[in-house]
Amino acid sequence: MKTLIARITSTEDGLDTLPVRVGAGVIFAAHGAQKLFGWFGGYGLEGTGGWMESIGLAPGVLMAAMAGSAEFFGGLLLIAGLLVRPAAVVLAVTMLVAIVTVHLQNGLFMANNGYEFGLALLVISISLVIRGAGGLSADRIIQTRLAN
Repeated sequence: MKTLIARITSTEDGLDTLPVRVGAGVIFAAHGAQKLFGWFGGYGLEGTGGWMESIGLAPGVLMAAMAGSAEFFGGLLLIAGLLVRPAAVVLAVTMLVAIVTVHLQNGLFMANNGYEFGLALLVISISLVIRGAGGLSADRIIQTRLAN
């Protein structure tokens, strides 16, 4: 078990991922809060679920809960730097689903509801899977304590 935790939380020193983690984490958490709680002008589970059902993602409320939870809790984990690699994998899959099911047919640009923003978040998520949380993170603290 200790080996599994060490592999999941492994990271390198450096502050390079801190602004990326925090910025993306805030964006993901806010979007998840829109879906789950209706905060920040969102529609909550029922409204988001109805829309998801209308585009073929059924059952809609379950899909909204899954996407909202991935974004909200994944975003909070990115901000804290805790379990960044697994959280980033879930967020990358969430963005891939959003791009393919909602945005791809609209082209690249956001002005046409395209996939450029989703692609940026996908790339950030993949980068965090590869790089890890960085030096100023809960993952680094766990890694250090496991080594001692």
